[in-house]
Amino acid sequence: MSKKALINVDYTYDFIADDGALTCGKPGQELETYITEVTKKFIDNGDEVIFAIDMHHEQDPYHPETNLYPPHNIAGTKGRELYGALHQVFEEHKTKPHVHWMDKTRYSAFVGTNLDLLLRERGITEVHIVGVCTDICVLHTAVDAYGKGYSIVIHEKGVASFNQTGHKWALEHFTGCLNATVI
Repeated sequence: MSKKALINVDYTYDFIADDGALTCGKPGQELETYITEVTKKFIDNGDEVIFAIDMHHEQDPYHPETNLYPPHNIAGTKGRELYGALHQVFEEHKTKPHVHWMDKTRYSAFVGTNLDLLLRERGITEVHIVGVCTDICVLHTAVDAYGKGYSIVIHEKGVASFNQTGHKWALEHFTGCLNATVI
């Protein structure tokens, strides 16, 4: 039986709230109950749970996203807080050894972080991914997971984007090109 981990990607105020800096809006808000429940389930089962959260610095001239998107998920702001009920779940469980917060500065949770090392040290072979945006950070995290040999499970009820065409394309790409299971 494979050991699994849940990677919670960017489910933050800036990406979800109506007044978030780069919000998915309603499609992202509709994930709240599902993401919260699946996160609790993984935590309660003792599975590894990683909160891979986008972090930027205001007006960073060296970051490639600076010219692509409005400022978002700025370090030290409310925009980086987990959205809704997920925030409370993290606060209640953040001291558990299998619950991890990981700052990421690129689309993929694997780039510039110790995610691969953390998973391999724990014998993880299967990653479950939830969060936003399906066609950006979730996609790039899944592509890197594929390249590193992990089995991938995407939770369709746990992913969304502000681009519905990109969202649908990414769901097909997960199964057609990454051999992922979409549940």
